[in-house]
Amino acid sequence: MTAEKKNLLAQKANHIRQGVIEGTFHAKSGHPGGSLSIAELLAFLYFSELRVDPTNPHDSSRDRFVLSKGHAAPALYAALAERGYFPIADLKTLRKPDSYLQGHPNMNDVPGVDMSTGSLGQGISAAVGMALGAKLSGEDFRVYTILGDGEIQEGQVWEAAMFAAAKKLDQLVAVVDNNNLQIDGTIAEVNSPYPIPEKFRAFGWHVIEIDGHDYDQIEAAFAEARTTKGRPTAIIAKTIKGIGVSYMENQVGWHGSAPNEEQYQMAMQELVAADPERQA
Repeated sequence: MTAEKKNLLAQKANHIRQGVIEGTFHAKSGHPGGSLSIAELLAFLYFSELRVDPTNPHDSSRDRFVLSKGHAAPALYAALAERGYFPIADLKTLRKPDSYLQGHPNMNDVPGVDMSTGSLGQGISAAVGMALGAKLSGEDFRVYTILGDGEIQEGQVWEAAMFAAAKKLDQLVAVVDNNNLQIDGTIAEVNSPYPIPEKFRAFGWHVIEIDGHDYDQIEAAFAEARTTKGRPTAIIAKTIKGIGVSYMENQVGWHGSAPNEEQYQMAMQELVAADPERQA
């Protein structure tokens, strides 16, 4: 990846993180930790990988994206706003009673959202259905979904995984945000899904393991997924929950807690200082 492209993606990821903090602070609720951990992945998807057009969000030929870990909606909203689907200023309305940006994505209200999600485990099933529809109709769009590592404790995830492999849905890519923390502690303490790569391989998937904050590895993984035929691809992305805001990093308490005024100021100062656009 060129230095120019890497700098652009780093800038977008930083802006996504700023959007997460803005949204959760003004809402006084939300899920910042697992939203921050997928900033690089969303930046790459929306500014390099996905074939989408914000001026035509319902284009039938577009690639689809499903945020299976729907509680990370603040990150998805920030990415969509940065991509031009709706005004960035609207991120401050997160979870307000009259806002279209609610705590979980709603495909009926939010431009660019392809599936309403929130009940964990269901998003990947919807993504599998979309990929099957593309295969049956002979369309060439691709389908992407991001799951949480705690989410894959849900049995429905593995039913969907088994079906996707059985139907050879090679236009489907599932990314597991493996930040090792869920609301009640580490995923190993709550209900260990480890070893994750081996499980997906056993279900017939092509598996790629990456650092989910490394753009070169992210780019290579999605390129490999595009050339994989006859089976879906699972990208197991090792990430750090809360990354980008020092006091939130790897802290389980920030799974579902919003920053107060002082914490908001600290977080925004860190992010603005680290913004590649500001440093250019």
